[in-house]
Amino acid sequence: MSDETSAQRDALPIPDYDHLPVTGLGHRIRSLSAEQLGTLLTYEQAHGDRLPVLQVLQARLTELEDGAEPSDGDAAGLAPELAAGGAQGGSAVSPQTQGPTINPPSHGVPTNPAQPR
Repeated sequence: MSDETSAQRDALPIPDYDHLPVTGLGHRIRSLSAEQLGTLLTYEQAHGDRLPVLQVLQARLTELEDGAEPSDGDAAGLAPELAAGGAQGGSAVSPQTQGPTINPPSHGVPTNPAQPR
């Protein structure tokens, strides 16, 4: 890896950008300005040139050009649900909270309402 590539990577608005999965990219770029997105687009085109990543970046840039505002937050940080190791809230899953066992009726059973008569 050249020193130039390392310097370019250090100048990116998202740390560890190269290791960020595409699924997390949309959330992380919401707080970036159009200029910062342009920096990421240029870097991506010169290095990975991954089509799904380019599409996500370009779509957000288009949103900003159409009047969207960067959201509050920090592109360097993880999404709250990722930082905590999972989604917040919800109910705990246990044998006591699972639903009843469902055994569908066999075909040919006359009490099966889904079966035509």
